[in-house]
Amino acid sequence: MPSIHLRCASPADAAPICAIYHPYVANTAITFEEEAVTTPDMAQRIADVHGAGLPWLVLEVDGKLAGYAYATRWRVRPAYRHSVESTIYLDAAFTGRGLGRVLYGALLDELGKRGLHMVIGGIALPNDSSVGLHEALGFRKAAHFTEVGLKFGRWIDVGYWERKL
Repeated sequence: MPSIHLRCASPADAAPICAIYHPYVANTAITFEEEAVTTPDMAQRIADVHGAGLPWLVLEVDGKLAGYAYATRWRVRPAYRHSVESTIYLDAAFTGRGLGRVLYGALLDELGKRGLHMVIGGIALPNDSSVGLHEALGFRKAAHFTEVGLKFGRWIDVGYWERKL
C-alpha cells in the first residue's frame, strides 16, 4: 500500500505543482490557460488563496506530490462570500486510483469546516472523468455554456456543477 499524505500547500510547492499543471495547459482544453505558469506566479497564487482564508491542499503519495486542490472566491461581490469555485489536478501518473476522491473529499471537508455554503466546479466539456468525480462527490449539474472558450482552434463548452456543503 502506498503512503498517502494530505497537507496544506505552501509557496515552496510551486515547482512541483507547475510540473503537474503544465501538461494540462500545453496539451488539453481542461484549463483555458494557454501559457505555462511560472514557479513564482504559482507561488503567488498559493499565497493569494491562503491570504483569502481559503484552502489549497496537496496530496503526496510515497513522498511525491501527486495532486492538488484548492478553492477561490466565486465572485467578488460581498453577497457571494459563502460560495467558492473548486479546482483539482492530479499528476497523470496517479489518475485512476481513487486519489482524486480522497483529495477532493478533503477539500470539501475543509470548506465545510470554514462555514462555506456552496462549492462550484467548472468543467471544460467533454470530460467524463471530471464529471464522474464531481457527481460521485455529490455535485449536480447546474449550468452549461456553449462555445465560451477557444483553445487549439476549437470552441469549447463549459459546464458548472454545484454542491451545497
